[in-house]
Amino acid sequence: MARPVEFVYEDVLTNAMEQFWREGFEASSVQKLLDVTGINRGTLYNSFGDKDAFFKSCLGQYSKLVDSELASSLDNAQLSTWAAVSKYFDLTVVAASNKRRSMGCLLVNSFCESINYDKEIQKLLKNYYGVIRKSLLKRLKDAEKAGQLAKGLNAELAADVLLNLLSGLRVHSREGKTGKQLADVIAFTLKSVQA
Repeated sequence: MARPVEFVYEDVLTNAMEQFWREGFEASSVQKLLDVTGINRGTLYNSFGDKDAFFKSCLGQYSKLVDSELASSLDNAQLSTWAAVSKYFDLTVVAASNKRRSMGCLLVNSFCESINYDKEIQKLLKNYYGVIRKSLLKRLKDAEKAGQLAKGLNAELAADVLLNLLSGLRVHSREGKTGKQLADVIAFTLKSVQA
């Protein structure tokens, strides 16, 4: 009788998440997922389900990373509004490791190929990205109330501008822009939306 394969659930999810993050959903074949996780096909299907279900679990794993970054920046009540916004961009883009920067963002990457996903995966992606927008918008509403947004700019539009910046930075990260180059774009854009 064959022994069941032993594995650390979090490690498998992290390795699979990085595979999806690096190469995307379509290019991440089941065999590639098996190779990077070290589990066998039976374990994959018995423990995680099919490739779609596995990807959904990996998105959940990625959301833990997002939640951690939000907790120490945008959701950190100890930081002023603009310090929190700046810290968020620093954590997620500028100070990210070269490896992470080169992969971009799992959510942004997935949006770019999401035409092939089912509606449930599209909904998950939107929800996870919505969490970021919600935290950012809360801070920008505080800035709007305090008169800290540029003339003619409201919190909703500012949130869209900064989310667009974030998505663009993630794409530029993948094409090899340095942390310094990205930091310059962030500084310019943040200055342009402040009063």
